[in-house]
Amino acid sequence: MAASILDLNSNRGPEPGADWEDLELVAALRDGSEDAYETLLCRFQQPVYNLALRLLNDQSDACDVVQEVFLKVFRNVGQFRGQSSLKTWIYRIAINEAHNQRRWFFRHRHREVGLEEEQEDSRSMAEVIPDGGQSPFDFVFDQEKHMLIEAALERINPAFREVVVLRDIMDLSYEEIAEVLQLSLGTVKSRILRGREALREALAGRLRSQPALRLIAKTAE
Repeated sequence: MAASILDLNSNRGPEPGADWEDLELVAALRDGSEDAYETLLCRFQQPVYNLALRLLNDQSDACDVVQEVFLKVFRNVGQFRGQSSLKTWIYRIAINEAHNQRRWFFRHRHREVGLEEEQEDSRSMAEVIPDGGQSPFDFVFDQEKHMLIEAALERINPAFREVVVLRDIMDLSYEEIAEVLQLSLGTVKSRILRGREALREALAGRLRSQPALRLIAKTAE
């Protein structure tokens, strides 16, 4: 018999902030529903990848993080009690796995890559093919902006990068970010302000060193 939604929280209703749709999905996951696993992946696989990619700036590492995240979600779904949304619970796992991946990189990983391989690896899956109405100048400028933002994100403090990515790219609320990172709301707001300022400074430095980009920007105005 399928697990009861109330069973997910010790025979009580969900805590404030919980979502009945989340709880129904978790109940189906605990019951081993293949449709529920498919639904979970459809909802969260790409967002988790996008989050990991921007925290780690490496497609292979981001894929490893996604794999670990969903393994942990599947193994620990019974621990979800509805105190937060399913999204923030999964993002919290993703943040922790990105931290683990970064620590592993600094301790163990030593890679030497050629110029061509490095250029290929630096491309982000977030890059998009332009539609038929976009001019070559617009396309080049968009690519340049995207590359500059990705590079600037990589240069700022990881603690600031997390909150900026969660707020400005993943579009989480301040409250959701506080839940994901287990921080106070005031700390989240402070880090977002400092992170945005650090990103602006990093971008300003890059723009000053990119005369070609300034010319393209002027042409596009």
